Amino acid sequence: MRTRKKLGGSFGYYVGLVPFLVFSLFPFYWMVITSLKKKSELYNLASNPLFVQKGIAWENFTFLFKQTLFGIWYKNSVVTSVLATILSVAVSILAAYSLARLKFRGSQFFGIAIFFSYLVPPALLFVSLFDVINFFGLADNVFSLVIAFPTFAIPFSTWLLMGYFSSIPKEIEESAMVDGATRFQTITKIIFPIAIPGIITSALFSFALCWSSLIYPLAFLSSGPQKVLTSGLITDLIRGDVFYWGPLMAAATLATVPIVLIY
Repeated sequence: MRTRKKLGGSFGYYVGLVPFLVFSLFPFYWMVITSLKKKSELYNLASNPLFVQKGIAWENFTFLFKQTLFGIWYKNSVVTSVLATILSVAVSILAAYSLARLKFRGSQFFGIAIFFSYLVPPALLFVSLFDVINFFGLADNVFSLVIAFPTFAIPFSTWLLMGYFSSIPKEIEESAMVDGATRFQTITKIIFPIAIPGIITSALFSFALCWSSLIYPLAFLSSGPQKVLTSGLITDLIRGDVFYWGPLMAAATLATVPIVLIY
């Protein structure tokens, strides 16, 4: 009886997850299915939209590499997102630890200000950022995004890590300092190893934010070889009222691969 009750309870939990899984995964399923369909099937209202019926259309994927600069855009997205994530997390670790552990005048105000700066829409910042990028001579240069992306990644990562550092007992640091460790040794040898899960989580979310950013790439990059995935796909595969749905969904499918692998 106990075994039956246990199995019945487990079954109930999984049944409750089914609607959530369907709601979450259906858009990805639709994206993959669309990327594998031929154009004749995509625009045929009589065909079943949930399955591929006329053979897999690998030409949607080959189109990306032969007719567009998809490979270059992909490389640019990886490089800029990785560099911006490293920079953002490195700065956020120092800022978050200072705000969470070192009590000084205005520390609480700075913590709230960082959170509010994350809430400012990028659409209000790209004009002033454009002046900064021009000042550094990075106009229409893919590395301008390494400067732009941290403007929203650092506030988010700092706020996230502040909570994580605050959850680590202060007694651990105090014990290390009593034993003769300096503040720097305490941070590098005790706090950071304990905070690895929080740092990894911060890096994951920062990378995802940078990878999916659209407004900054559209505003700062105009030439084809300098574009990243988000801006390149919109400008080259959406032309007026013409949507290249097959290649678009193929590109979206390939663009999810790094995020899936990282998670």
